[in-house]
Amino acid sequence: MPSRSQDDAGIVVPLRSFTLGKARLAAALSEHRRETLARSMAECVVNAAGGRPVVVVSSAAEVVAWAREREYDVVDDPGSLDAAASAGRDWAIGRALSRYAVVHADLPLARSLDAVVTDGDAAVAVIVPDHRNDGTPVLSLPTRVPFTFSYGTDSAARHADEARRRSLTVRIVRDAELAFDVDVAADLEALDTFRRTSAQ
Repeated sequence: MPSRSQDDAGIVVPLRSFTLGKARLAAALSEHRRETLARSMAECVVNAAGGRPVVVVSSAAEVVAWAREREYDVVDDPGSLDAAASAGRDWAIGRALSRYAVVHADLPLARSLDAVVTDGDAAVAVIVPDHRNDGTPVLSLPTRVPFTFSYGTDSAARHADEARRRSLTVRIVRDAELAFDVDVAADLEALDTFRRTSAQ
């Protein structure tokens, strides 16, 4: 079983499905290639956890099997990303963790979450805006503070506002690897370019 990290943080990975996700990529990738991509991105994310406790929030049979094979905790998908994040907080409370990070499963460049989980139970919200400066692919919070999640367009700004409403200090982390999520065909092109450049 993955070992517990000294920083006492847990990683929450909402993951609706490998086989049904990323419908906006259908014009660029076959169903099989979308599933392969989804699996590879999820592997990057859980590997970036670095041995910290991980919970996968999903009700999809193939995702649940994947998570259990890796000995991660699994929580049923409550039906929305906001509710999945809240379920992740409940899991962190149950594990007596001081902090948790909600990390989207579509971050193909993720290598480490160290920059976002080391604040412990301090009153700090760590927000990683996506590469469009819009969404919130990574959000790290102290478990003891209630939080109302609000994913979707402009969620990074809304989450910052909610954090301040909860008297949390907001720390924005500009991390190119954690910010890069794959949602549309243009992201695939950018990912290919990045990989070609890195290989040179």
